[in-house]
Amino acid sequence: MNRTVLVTGAKGQLGSELQKLSSRYSELNLFFTDREELDISDRSRLEAFCTKNKIEIIINCAAYTAVDKAEEDFDNADKINHLAVQYLGEISNAHNISLIHISTDYVFDGESHKPYVEEDPVAPQGVYGKTKLLGEQALLRINPKNSIIIRTSWVYSSFGNNFVKTMLRLGEERDELGVIFDQVGTPTYAGDLAEAILELLPKINNENVEIFHYSNEGVCSWYDFAKTIFELSNTTCKVNPIETKEYPTPATRPHYSLLNKAKIKNSFNLEVPYWKNSLQVCLNVLKEDI
Repeated sequence: MNRTVLVTGAKGQLGSELQKLSSRYSELNLFFTDREELDISDRSRLEAFCTKNKIEIIINCAAYTAVDKAEEDFDNADKINHLAVQYLGEISNAHNISLIHISTDYVFDGESHKPYVEEDPVAPQGVYGKTKLLGEQALLRINPKNSIIIRTSWVYSSFGNNFVKTMLRLGEERDELGVIFDQVGTPTYAGDLAEAILELLPKINNENVEIFHYSNEGVCSWYDFAKTIFELSNTTCKVNPIETKEYPTPATRPHYSLLNKAKIKNSFNLEVPYWKNSLQVCLNVLKEDI
């Protein structure tokens, strides 16, 4: 029996990867929407869409992700990252819809020295992280059945704008680059996350909203990430390690944002690829697209 799925934020990195994979999942009747087709901050329109199309599952990939811009644009960040998520939770609760909501490592302060588990204390340092946390808290309060929150980190893809594509462009334009070495985490290939979401969809069965962590396996700094991008793509640009204080930004980034993935792997029997292997996959896709 086909299940009807709404994917919001369909033109973003994760939404685009879900679209790319959708032909493999014939048992799912997928609606891909972006802000132009469906503004999720408009509660009545959102509810009408879900009712009319008999939506059974929502995958919320929509987010305000301009981390630095958010520092001076709280209202818009809050509207998408918090209030719209609250509406999704209320509508899911009222109409018995399952919900997968994507959140972020930025809900943590980055001061830990061991990978964050789902129950660790949250303490976001900027507006982006604060509004994403408010969205999480709204969902936990409303508590729609068979719904989960997936926190992820350092997302990149062959779609959209991201660190990998920026490095490839700059690597062609410059002889050397300075990249931050004192922020540590794990890159997440959006294609892997999309595949994980579609694999776990039929397995979700919980009374209370559950939080899970997902990134690729392994650990690196942004410096290591850039070095590996250039090595795997045969780019000759030299990478110099710099400290965060040498590259000031309006928003504070977590210095440490490793996510412990044991819970999602054990709960859904997921295999998580190593970050360098996934980076090679992405680079191969980008090469094919040229």
